[in-house]
This record gives sequence, C-alpha cells and structure tokens, in this order.
Amino acid sequence: MDIINFVERSIGRWRSQRSAHHLAFRHFEAVESVIDIVALALDDPAVLDLCHAYNVDPATAVSPFRMSWEGQSDWDESAAMQGTCVLIPIPDPNSAANRGKLLRDQGYAEEIAAVGDYHLTADGTFVLVTAYDRAAAEEKIWFVNPNVRCRVSLIKTSAGTGVVTASFSSEIRQEIKN
Repeated sequence: MDIINFVERSIGRWRSQRSAHHLAFRHFEAVESVIDIVALALDDPAVLDLCHAYNVDPATAVSPFRMSWEGQSDWDESAAMQGTCVLIPIPDPNSAANRGKLLRDQGYAEEIAAVGDYHLTADGTFVLVTAYDRAAAEEKIWFVNPNVRCRVSLIKTSAGTGVVTASFSSEIRQEIKN
C-alpha cells in the first residue's frame, strides 16, 4: 500500500471510540466522536496556503485531505471536542510513495502547525511520528477491513523518552464521502 491508497481508503465518515490513558494525571478517558475525512483538490486554497507556509512545491503533494471531528469525553462531559485540520502528504520521491512528510495546519499533540514523518509498513500500517515544541506524537493506523480501522497514539515527552498519554481507537466507517 502507498500513501495514495491509504488516503483513498480513509475518505468518509467514521464513528470512533477511543480509550486514552493519561499517565501524568493517572486518569482513564473514554471519547466517542465522529470523524469526517474529505479529499481536497491539489489547487484548493487551503492546500496551496499550507504548502507555501512550508516552502513546499504543491506539485509534490498527493492526496490532500481535510479531517474534521466532533466528540464527547467522559472526562469533561460539558465540553464538546471539535476541530478541523488540513493534511498534505509529500512522498519521498526515492521511496515509492510509502515514506514522506505529512504537513498539518494543526497538530495532534499541540494545536500548532506541524510536519511529521510517515511511512507505511509492509502490512499496510500507516506510522506517523511528529515532533512538537513540548511533546512528540507517534500514531499508527491500520485497516481491519475496508470499513473498520484501528489507531494507536502515543504522546511522549519532547525528548521522546517518556510516555505521557497512550490511546487506542476503533473506527467504523459510517458512510463514504465524495
């Protein structure tokens, strides 16, 4: 599998159930959310703006997409969790599209723009490692079948030596979005 196939398989509306262990707070959190992943055109203004922000030639981008989410946590039931971000894979031209950079206008561990390094393993698992100012994130996503995927996320200290948060999500596609 390459990054284009991975993004194509991810397009749609997903119902997600996430279990998170916040080790620093000794707290377990359950989060239910809906995630919408929608393909963007290479000439979409948001894609062009993000590429320019990182001095990346938009012609090197493949399969840009927007991910939006809305959910509820049992940790703070009064606050709805929601957001959106643009993500742009930039494959390494020397790796047959299974390794590269992922541009994000909003990060996972910190709400700042970020660039992560991705690769796809032989079994089709997408692995993303992103360094932020105060933390590092490692995410792994794999498909059980076309409509079920799993995601594991680790938030680590900025040095990458200690785990702060560990989570597991099961995601079931509700519908395919065009």
